[in-house]
Parts: sequence; structure tokens; C-alpha cells
Amino acid sequence: MEFGLDETFFAFVALIIFLGLVVYLKVPGMMAKSLDDRADQIRNELAEAKRLREEAQHLLAEYQRKRKEAEAEAAHIVAAAEREAEMLTAEARKKTEEFVANRTAVSEQKIKQAEADAMKAVRSAAVDLAIAAAESVLAKKADGRVQSELFSNAIGEVKTRLN
Repeated sequence: MEFGLDETFFAFVALIIFLGLVVYLKVPGMMAKSLDDRADQIRNELAEAKRLREEAQHLLAEYQRKRKEAEAEAAHIVAAAEREAEMLTAEARKKTEEFVANRTAVSEQKIKQAEADAMKAVRSAAVDLAIAAAESVLAKKADGRVQSELFSNAIGEVKTRLN
């Protein structure tokens, strides 16, 4: 077999020179450093994402706590308004009954009209009081969206209970 300089030999020599240049120019080190830098960047992004997630969970828990407090306060206000409305209604009924007992049959129609007006005034005053109290508490304790939602719910409850 004759040892000649054929294309395979020149390809082998070129490969050896290429690999020598790659090692001489420290390409594997640069690639490893680049991969390490990318891994560090990904690690930092994951840590930041975890921190942001924990912060978001904390904020969510805080807003849920505030929402529950606002709901409890609104329920307390509604209950107080209901008690006051019942008291005012009872007082109005008592006065109306005494007034009716002292009147004659001729004035009975006027008494019924006065009783109806008194009931409307009591309901209106109770609704106005509940609205003002709820508005004051909600303005202090909740953001705009929660205020709107709780206000609408409270008005609906008061209206259904008064009807």
C-alpha cells in the first residue's frame, strides 16, 4: 500500500488545524461561559418571578382581608339601620294609633293618609341614613370598585326589606 497525499490526508490535517485553532482561541471556554451566564440569567429571572408571585399572593390576601372587613362593617351598618327603622316604625305606629283613637269617624280618612305619609317618611329616612352610613364607611375602607359593588348590594337589601 502506498502512502500518498490524497484528499483524506489533507482533510485530516485541516481538521487537526481547525481543532487546534478552536482550542487555541478558547472557544469551548467562551461557550461554557456564555452558557453559564445564560443559566445565571434564567436563575435570576426565576427568582424574580417567585418574588413577584409571593408579593402578589400577599397583596391578594391583604385585599381579601380588607374586603371581609368592609363586608362586616356594611352588614353592621345595615343591621343598625334596620333596628332604627323598626324603632321609628314602632314609634310612628304608636302615635298613629293614639291619634286614630282620639279622632271621630269623619276624620278617619285623613288619619289613614297621614299614616301612609309617616311610613314613607320613616322608610325614606332609614334609607337615607343607611346610604349615608354605608357611603361613609365604604369611602374610608374600600377602593372604587368595591365601594360601588357594596353600595349597590346594600341599597338592594334595604329596598327589599322595606317593601
